[in-house]
Amino acid sequence: MQRFNSEIIAKDLFRVVKEKCGPNFSSLIAQKVTVVPGDITCENLGVHDSNLLEEMWKEVDVVVNLAATTNFDERYDVSLGINTMGAKHVLNFAKRCARMKVLLHVSTAYVSGEKEGLILETPYRMGETLNGTTGLDIDYEKKIIDEKLKELRAENATEQDIKLVMKDLGIQRARKFGWPNTYVFTKAMGEMLLGSLIGNIPLAIVRPTIVTSTYKEPFPGWVEGIRTIDSLAVGYAKGRLTCFLGDPNTIIDLIPADMVVNAMMAAMLTHINEPSEEPIIYQVGSSVSNPVLYSSLQEFGQRYFTKHPWVDKEGKPVKVGKITVLRTMESFHSYMALRYLLPLKGLKILNAALCQYFGGLYHDLYRKIKYVMRMIDLYGPYLFFKGVYDDMNTERLRQIIMEKGAENVFYFDPKCINWDDYFMNVHLPGIVKYVFK
Repeated sequence: MQRFNSEIIAKDLFRVVKEKCGPNFSSLIAQKVTVVPGDITCENLGVHDSNLLEEMWKEVDVVVNLAATTNFDERYDVSLGINTMGAKHVLNFAKRCARMKVLLHVSTAYVSGEKEGLILETPYRMGETLNGTTGLDIDYEKKIIDEKLKELRAENATEQDIKLVMKDLGIQRARKFGWPNTYVFTKAMGEMLLGSLIGNIPLAIVRPTIVTSTYKEPFPGWVEGIRTIDSLAVGYAKGRLTCFLGDPNTIIDLIPADMVVNAMMAAMLTHINEPSEEPIIYQVGSSVSNPVLYSSLQEFGQRYFTKHPWVDKEGKPVKVGKITVLRTMESFHSYMALRYLLPLKGLKILNAALCQYFGGLYHDLYRKIKYVMRMIDLYGPYLFFKGVYDDMNTERLRQIIMEKGAENVFYFDPKCINWDDYFMNVHLPGIVKYVFK
């Protein structure tokens, strides 16, 4: 309850409903919400109180699974446990709910990997891979993890060494079957399990693209944490970015958080008591109906932070301007070699000649460069992405909501977004307010 109150209810996100409810807010939350400690990596969602379990199975009629680890290079054992096996455990829980009306699972559009062209709203079949490699078996993936962990513990490996090996194992297994990172690989396997074990449960899967700050509700610009594109904005505004990497003509598929939530609620309403033989997929994004280019993001950032510069700890505004745009991975590697790697090698030689006098500086620079190269390895595929996400199912969902006269309540049409206005007056101010703090 302490975590629920401090990490959720205390957030500025709830400001509007608190203002509406006034002194009745606490009683409303107590009436509407029951907090249950659990763990979706376990059967029965880690709930050990048998009486509580029975009550939940008796009362719950809608299940929404948003639980995930979104780290691209998460430990493979952790990511498989949450994103893959967690999806199975939530489905098994839903099957035991006597009044179950609908299960909504939130995945990610990027289970598509690095596909090009129009990416359809189709479910994954068990064992399907992106590169045609055969032999993907989820039970075998679990076995590989267990055997590697057993081997490492027999060698008395440190927890840090185990963590690094598990991270590398996840990337290796993902790329063996055509996915660029552990996150999207384990989310894809989670979808496979849901599709193969669906039974007669009404199941919808929502695949958002890159989720950005709220467009309108509960107020514009709310965001929590640094998301994929926002890390670039933060680095640029603080004067830490010396270059941008990526094809300026790449479409960056963005969708505001409140539109994702509205699409989720619309999907739940539409699929209540409507079982199907396979999950219905809803890709929620903007790349087909209202695309925004990577070059536009660079322009928005430059305009905004030129007009509203970030003020550093010493009270000085940080000046920003045009920076180098590297359009290929080859140009990036050349840039890094000339600007950082060659000087680093020179420092290494000087350090050896001066009896490790510059040892601390050398190792600090080496660590930073290694981190940058790791991040580029993980995020690079999205900076040159050549796919757009079909949203025909989502468009049909919008039509159903319109027919019910509820499009003003459950709005999620990206065509209404003016990206220039959104970035300059909503998203970037929101980043400054909620992330820069």
